[in-house]
Amino acid sequence: MKRVFGKKMADGPPAPTLDQASAGVGGRVESMDAKIASLEKELKGYKDKLKTTKSPAAKKQLQKRAMEVLKRKRMYEGQRDQLAGQQFNIDQAAFGVESAKASVSTVKAMQAASKELRHTIKKELNVDAVEDMTDDMAELFEDFDEINEALGRNFATPEDIDEADLEAELDMLENEFEEEQDLAEETPSYLQEPALPSLPTG
Repeated sequence: MKRVFGKKMADGPPAPTLDQASAGVGGRVESMDAKIASLEKELKGYKDKLKTTKSPAAKKQLQKRAMEVLKRKRMYEGQRDQLAGQQFNIDQAAFGVESAKASVSTVKAMQAASKELRHTIKKELNVDAVEDMTDDMAELFEDFDEINEALGRNFATPEDIDEADLEAELDMLENEFEEEQDLAEETPSYLQEPALPSLPTG
């Protein structure tokens, strides 16, 4: 009667998480590895006995047992590989979920930062005020440069000096310097050899 009237059935146990599923499959993989290792040890024992057994009948019996162990080992290896593939897929799914969650957190953080930045610019920063401030700073630096230029001016130099007169005076100084050099290069009279009289001819 309960099903006829559509009464909701009780929910089953909650689904395991991906981490729990991965741990469960990982435990089964370890169990398979332990069984495979045990069979490998048993198989090695049969191989050692086959090397020392000389009876054909006994050797045939050992070979049969070794073959059975090898088949079981191959079966467990196939199951172990399947479980390892399942665990890999579960881990990949878990990584995808974690990456998606991280992406959602990143987007939310960027949205919050964008909202805060927009509020700060609109409420605490005024573009016109910033432009006025930069203009004022530029004017202040221009005034400062003019002040430095005025302070660095040479007060002892007259402002009404003609550049042509300065060039003419500079030329005169250069000429005097050249004349002094020419005189310095001439040999003094007391160092000059006296002129000898010419010898008579004939």
